[in-house]
Amino acid sequence: MTVALAVTAALAGCSTSGTATPVSLPTTTDVPFTTERAEPTTTVPTTSRAAEPYVVGNIRVTGSTDHATYDVAIPQLSGGDSAVTAEFNESMRAALQDQIDRDYGFDFALGDGYSTGPIHVGRRVVSAEQITDWIAVPPGAHGDSLLATVTIDTDSAQPITLGDAFTDLDAGLSRLSDQAARILPSTRAGDSFERSGIEPTVANFANWTASPEGMNIHFGDYQVGAYGIGLITITVPWTDLSDVLAPGMQDVLSS
Repeated sequence: MTVALAVTAALAGCSTSGTATPVSLPTTTDVPFTTERAEPTTTVPTTSRAAEPYVVGNIRVTGSTDHATYDVAIPQLSGGDSAVTAEFNESMRAALQDQIDRDYGFDFALGDGYSTGPIHVGRRVVSAEQITDWIAVPPGAHGDSLLATVTIDTDSAQPITLGDAFTDLDAGLSRLSDQAARILPSTRAGDSFERSGIEPTVANFANWTASPEGMNIHFGDYQVGAYGIGLITITVPWTDLSDVLAPGMQDVLSS
């Protein structure tokens, strides 16, 4: 299985460096507690291998390590093409494991985020954001949000990375940076947004999801402004990316 993850920790005053140490496998409750049938808005094309609609649900993953406790609901799929479902589910689980294994310099607890990230099931793509709440143990002034995104091409059952999305990655990142500078002043970040958070690097734009309207860019705590503004998401329309996207990629990502 190939797993493509985009995970960003935004922790003020905390170190996110270090090597992850092996941990015991968590206890997982593999029963969806919410489900929603995800019907595409148009007929599934013949290029898709799905024989039935995907169903969006969640599982709760609980457990502990030497430095962490966690009780987090993560998105999961059922139905549809089994290869796509397996790739998406394992990628979301691996994204959470990355957050569990990371060395933040503190003991910590992970829980459900204060909001739920989008999950888009299109004709040719499945794309989701996971928001996880991080808090130091013992707690400090406030917690922070950890972000992770997974986007799967349902034709190939393979992850789509930023490098896959753009013909030239540097040109794509430059375009995303320019568009973010144009859009952010209209958000809670305002005109005084933090410009270092939109420099054209993979790290700054690692958390993205697909939608029919455009590429959603998810900025973590402190990335484009003060903690008090909360998490910021912008949508860059496909029309503003079409000339830097890889051939055929707009049709997949906008489906």
